[in-house]
Amino acid sequence: MNTLKFFPRPLRESYEKNLRNSGIDKPPAEHTNFLFLVSVIITVLFSAVFLIFQVTLLFSLVVFVLIHIFFYFRVSLQASSRIKKMEDVFPDVISLMASNLRSGITIEKAFLMAARPEFDPLDKEILKTGKEITTGQDVLHALHAMAKRIDSEKIEKVIMLIISGLRAGGNISDLLDQTSRNMKEKEVIEKKTRSTILMYVIFIFFAVGVGAPVLFGLSSVLVEIVMGLTSNIPDLGNQASSLPFSFTKVTISPQFVIYFSVFFIIITDFISCLVIGLVNKGEGKAGLRFFIPLVIISLALFFIIRVVLSSLLKDVIVFF
Repeated sequence: MNTLKFFPRPLRESYEKNLRNSGIDKPPAEHTNFLFLVSVIITVLFSAVFLIFQVTLLFSLVVFVLIHIFFYFRVSLQASSRIKKMEDVFPDVISLMASNLRSGITIEKAFLMAARPEFDPLDKEILKTGKEITTGQDVLHALHAMAKRIDSEKIEKVIMLIISGLRAGGNISDLLDQTSRNMKEKEVIEKKTRSTILMYVIFIFFAVGVGAPVLFGLSSVLVEIVMGLTSNIPDLGNQASSLPFSFTKVTISPQFVIYFSVFFIIITDFISCLVIGLVNKGEGKAGLRFFIPLVIISLALFFIIRVVLSSLLKDVIVFF
C-alpha cells in the first residue's frame, strides 16, 4: 500500500521533492509507509495513556496528525539544510573548475575533478552528472539536469551562466573565477546582514518566550481570583438595583482559561518561529528548529508564573 496517495496532490509533490533534496535514497512510497507505521505505533501508545487517565480519544487523532506534520517539516528542514551546504561549497567548486580549465584540460574532466569529498554532498551530484557526460549525454543537457535536481536558485543561475558561456564559446575559466568571487562576496554581505538583525531575533524570542507566558499566567490567575470573589457575593435581591454598580457571576471555567492560554502560547510560538526564520535566514521554515525549545520554555514559565502568583495573590485576598 502506498500511503503517499492519501496526501493532497500539491502536498504529495512537495513531499516527494523534499525527499529527493534531503538525500534520502529510499523511494518516496517506501519512506512514507515506514513513517505511517511509526505514527500508528506512537498514536496507539498515546491512546493507551489517554485511556488510563480517562482522556477523550479525540486527542489520539490530534497526536496522529501532529506526528505527520512533524515528519513533514523534519524532511523539509533536512532538504533545506542539504541545499544550503551545496550553496556554501559551490563557489569553491567552480573556483577549482576554473583552475583545472587553466591547466588545459576539458570542461568535462575539470567538472569531474572538482568532485572532492570535502565538497559533500555536492560531490555526489557532480559525480552523477560526470557519469552522464561520459556515457554520451550532451554536456549542456547534463548540467541543466543537475541544476533541476539540486533545486537551488543560486546554483541554477550559475549553471545557466556556465551553459551560456559554453554556447557563446568565451573564456570559461575567467567567467567561473569571477562568478566564484562574486558569490563569496555576496555570502560575506549576507553574514554581515544577519549579524545586524540579531537584535530583532532576540527581541522576538524574549517577547514570545518570556513576555507572553507571564501575561497569560497573570490573566489566568486573575480570572480564578475574580471567580472566587464573585462566587462569595450574597444575593442582594431588590437592594442590588439601588447600588451604583453590580456584580455578576463569571461563567468561564478556570480550565477553559488554562487551555485557551496554552493553545495560544503554542500558536504564538509557532508563528514567531516562522518570523525568526524569515528574518534570520530568509526562509520561514528555517526557524522551526526553535519551536520545541521555545514551547518548552514558554509553557514551563507559564505554569511557574501561575503557581507563584496564585500563592501570592490568594494570600493577599484572604488577608483583605
